[in-house]
Amino acid sequence: MSIITTIEQLEAIYGETGLTSTAKVADRVTPHYRVMIEKSPFVALATSGPEGLDCSPRGDLPGFVRIHDDKTLMMPDRRGNNRVDSLRNIVRDPRIGLLFLIPGSGNTLRVNGRGHLSTDAELLESFRMEGKLPRTVLVMTIDEIYFQCARAIVRADLWNPDKRVDRQEIPSPGQILAAMTANAVDGEEYDREWPDRARKSMW
Repeated sequence: MSIITTIEQLEAIYGETGLTSTAKVADRVTPHYRVMIEKSPFVALATSGPEGLDCSPRGDLPGFVRIHDDKTLMMPDRRGNNRVDSLRNIVRDPRIGLLFLIPGSGNTLRVNGRGHLSTDAELLESFRMEGKLPRTVLVMTIDEIYFQCARAIVRADLWNPDKRVDRQEIPSPGQILAAMTANAVDGEEYDREWPDRARKSMW
């Protein structure tokens, strides 16, 4: 196995970065990038901490990541599994990355920067949804922001409805939990109750 161990070896394989790969990079929200953020209902949040790396899904109504100003983004922490892996990391290491997806668009938006968690009462209130407040809000200062070309999503054919996987072909959360706990968790009951539980705890 040949392992790349230096940047020089890497650059010898991939060559120099082209103009279109660098000209798109900004250090703040541009008018075009504003539209992409406001249209996105989903973002992957990447963080780093003493235990390692984490990448966590975040989803809400389009525009749920708020543009406070051209250098600052805000994202409410909605209900989840309470592992708070990403939040633990951010408290100890402020470096974060966001990857925005927009249904129907091949282009994605990448944002790298530094963040902190806020419990400011007025800020939490501004993100109230169906009478419920987030427990924290992630406040991110942008270091760089740029779009990613569509090749990955085109190759994946991600938005093609004909390519959707039949749910029966993949294990359900209940089946996974039952297997991982030697049936201490009743998988069928978990799957049966989850839709109603999720509906009542969406925000």
